[in-house]
Amino acid sequence: MMKIKNPVLKGFHPDPCMIRVGDTYYIASSTFEWWPGVRIHESKDLVNWHLLTYPLSEKRLLDMTGDPDSGGVWAPDLSYDNGTFYLVYTDAKVTNGAFKDCANYLTTAKDIRGPWSDPIFLNTAGFDASLFHDDDGRKYLVNQYWDPRPYRHPFYGIMCTEFSEEKGCLIGEPRVIYKGTADRLAEGPHLYKVNGFYYLFVAQGGTGYAHQSRVARARSLRDTFETQPGTPLLTTLDAPCHPFQKAGHGSLVQTPAGEWYFAHLMARPLHRDTESSIDPRGWCPLGRETAIQKLVWDAEGWPQIVGGHNGAVEVDAPADAAEHKWEPDYPEKDDFDGEKLNPHFQSLRTPLDESICSLRDRPGHLRLYGHFSLASAFTQAHIARRWQSFHFEAEVKMAYEPRSFQQFAGLCCYYDTGNWTCIEMTWHETYGRVIDVVNTDLGRSESVYEEHPAPVPDHAEYVYFKVSADGIRYRYFYSFDGTEWTAVPRIFDSARLSDEYIAAARGVAFTGAFVGMFNVDGQGTRIPADFDYFRYRETDDLSTR
Repeated sequence: MMKIKNPVLKGFHPDPCMIRVGDTYYIASSTFEWWPGVRIHESKDLVNWHLLTYPLSEKRLLDMTGDPDSGGVWAPDLSYDNGTFYLVYTDAKVTNGAFKDCANYLTTAKDIRGPWSDPIFLNTAGFDASLFHDDDGRKYLVNQYWDPRPYRHPFYGIMCTEFSEEKGCLIGEPRVIYKGTADRLAEGPHLYKVNGFYYLFVAQGGTGYAHQSRVARARSLRDTFETQPGTPLLTTLDAPCHPFQKAGHGSLVQTPAGEWYFAHLMARPLHRDTESSIDPRGWCPLGRETAIQKLVWDAEGWPQIVGGHNGAVEVDAPADAAEHKWEPDYPEKDDFDGEKLNPHFQSLRTPLDESICSLRDRPGHLRLYGHFSLASAFTQAHIARRWQSFHFEAEVKMAYEPRSFQQFAGLCCYYDTGNWTCIEMTWHETYGRVIDVVNTDLGRSESVYEEHPAPVPDHAEYVYFKVSADGIRYRYFYSFDGTEWTAVPRIFDSARLSDEYIAAARGVAFTGAFVGMFNVDGQGTRIPADFDYFRYRETDDLSTR
């Protein structure tokens, strides 16, 4: 029998919403401040997954200009009814403090690849909104209900409001249908109707190691929802040695043969000296990923995870599924010879037009025109992809002619505007073109080489940069011929690109580590950096322990 090997979506893919349409399964996952918004993967067997599309790929659908770190698209909800795909998404504009300024929108399409309709504004009452299609044709929006009052807990409950497709808006008064358990922080609601009951699946416990999935049910949407007795449906809080942690926030799907599966987020921690760890369970630079568990219904009509509430690394695939393997959706080495970037590359907050990012201005290269710094919450000339393994190499070949120390371009490992490292070419008053390495940790920057960066030979049209990650550590290298490499005299800590490290200092951190190319021009002259190739290669994926 085929096995589902978790995680099915490696690297930063949180808040999975899984549906089935015909013989195809789809998972939509959060992208936060990374553009385009919402990643949708497809599968025929729940085992093999393929990156299909980004529905929020136009500014008419999503404008994240100025959105804070870990703001942007939270917990998208993908559903299908009567020949139409529905996508509900939150755009979070304020993430820290007493307020969560966010707007919920709905867009629809007849084809999962689009085009998607102009968005319908729904509400700003809370985040993690999803749309439920009842069997009588009526539709309801459920979302987390935020309470800004300083004397009350901010997670007020789960709110339900009817949606009129004819009028294109919410109608009637909202109603709180569930307040959660003593573990609080009820969010990520998904509503289903199974065997005469309305089942509400919610996440609780926050986004860290106490995360969980809970279930409540009622006979009607006007009744009080009763919490499933006993332990949460899914959690690893009580299993500190489980290879997966933070298990929770999921969605339900039924196969054509009637089997049930639950897609959920989880994370794989890297372990280090517990004296220096924020949590002895470890650090998760890959961010929160997506896994799938098999689910059954017990004699009382409650869902149960097969094998227990901690979940499993390997799960039996659907009995009726024929194995369907996809062609690779990205090349190991991208020579930038096509007309479009491969879909694993994303930018931050906004689309990069030809004035910033071009595959045509120098054929066979990705040209980035210098723009704002890596600390900007506005437009960056920055193209990156997820870390998807603890053990990988990423390499670029770059041509660049800086004329000022305000101009620098290269290879970057990035978490957010205050947390990144990079190897770059820049200009120095004494040496001319030089190579430097910069570390920005919680907003504080330092240079590895300080006043003595490595000079670039005058004859060198190209430089080569490489980063090699090996578990909790990663290191940069440079070369002038692509063969002889010089190691940078500093090893960096992968944990400092993790939710755990950043949340301990700032309180909000929801994404994961990226690696990619950038060009900064503080003078506003937009000098180009030309990248001849980008190579990403997983070297030894020991991450599933």
